[in-house]
Amino acid sequence: MIRPFMIAAAAVAVLTLSSTTFAQQGGTAAEAKAMLLKAVAAVKADKAKALDEFSKGGGGFLEGDLYPFCFNASDGIIHPFANPNAKAVFGTDISNVKDPTGKPFGQEQYAAAQKSEGQFTEVSYVFPRPGTDPKPVPKVSLITRVDDLGCGVGYYK
Repeated sequence: MIRPFMIAAAAVAVLTLSSTTFAQQGGTAAEAKAMLLKAVAAVKADKAKALDEFSKGGGGFLEGDLYPFCFNASDGIIHPFANPNAKAVFGTDISNVKDPTGKPFGQEQYAAAQKSEGQFTEVSYVFPRPGTDPKPVPKVSLITRVDDLGCGVGYYK
């Protein structure tokens, strides 16, 4: 009786640790696109609520190191999002944002938001992972236009 219980407890522990390890490794391109589609639907349903959830990571909008971010398509002003390492860019013009290597990836993201809704553009750069050492790592963001916003979800490589 005790042996089956110990085996079951060990299996639960392994599964729990495996999912924790997976979450720390981050999401995939497919998971990022799925979250972006979910974010687009949320913005279309209630923009103010969606932006609030994005800033807090609520409503399932923070999974591992996947999170949506948005900026105004007109002036590029960045809305808060759930990466605490990015607070310095909140309220600034995305077209002025560069990664630590000097790449002006913000200009590419802004340009992607000028395209028609439903088009997705990949932008590669380096950026700190949320909740970790602020050392930048390779990242790819999928960007699309949603009404008057540019929104994206990135995944770390």
